[in-house]
Amino acid sequence: MPEVWIPPLLRRFAREQTRVKVSGRTLRQVIDSLEREYPGIKEQLCADDEIMPGIAVVVDGEVVDMGMLEPVQEASEVHFLPAIGGGDANLGFDR
Repeated sequence: MPEVWIPPLLRRFAREQTRVKVSGRTLRQVIDSLEREYPGIKEQLCADDEIMPGIAVVVDGEVVDMGMLEPVQEASEVHFLPAIGGGDANLGFDR
């Protein structure tokens, strides 16, 4: 089964586990399996049945670009990484 690394902000949904194994041959199936096992986690990862903007998905060390259709192997590692945001160009100062 693919192993999913749970980022710190989502661990409360996964009973504080850092890694879990769930079934799935595509990213969609992996996320659906996560949701069955850990209700509420899908809402944190997806919007309108797509990966939420601002979340990068890494499968086996590669950032994926096929979204929910991304294939996942039996021994894959899946990571959900929140994007690191920049700041406003004026840094909040009035000019």
